[in-house]
Amino acid sequence: MLILILGDTHIPSRAVWIPKKIESFILSKKFDYVFCTGDLTDLKVLNFLKSLGNTLAVKGNMDHLSLPEYAEIEVGDLKVGIIHGDQVYPRGDREQLKRICLNKRLDVLISGHTHSPDFYRSEVTLLNPGSATGVWGGGGGSLKASFMILNTEGFVELYELEKDLKRRLFEL
Repeated sequence: MLILILGDTHIPSRAVWIPKKIESFILSKKFDYVFCTGDLTDLKVLNFLKSLGNTLAVKGNMDHLSLPEYAEIEVGDLKVGIIHGDQVYPRGDREQLKRICLNKRLDVLISGHTHSPDFYRSEVTLLNPGSATGVWGGGGGSLKASFMILNTEGFVELYELEKDLKRRLFEL
């Protein structure tokens, strides 16, 4: 099973669209699911994601779309939760995210809001795809467009756009 994970596009307020190299790459794949951490800010982005596969998106702090603040799904042997991440302060605080994950009895918690990708694995796995457009966030961010691909065989691929797409592989 192949799952696209992205968020924090902030289209059209901070970016016109997802960078062409990323759009072309994701259009070349067949995804079973698309998980979005919110801050899409425009219905056309949500509709685009829905065209890629079964989409599960949550509401970000900048969204005015009718989306839930939390979503949960079982994929393969994994129980996965999705939040935007504005539920924790400071942004991206791993201890608070870990606590949410443990309280909800999840294997994986996916969050955004930081605009910086992150992979953390201990007794739980925390994933943050960063910003699919690489735009600035309230707490800064990496300023590199990024996203993740999860396969239920136990691997997470992080892609970051520099000149080309750079890939890092993590094991769940």
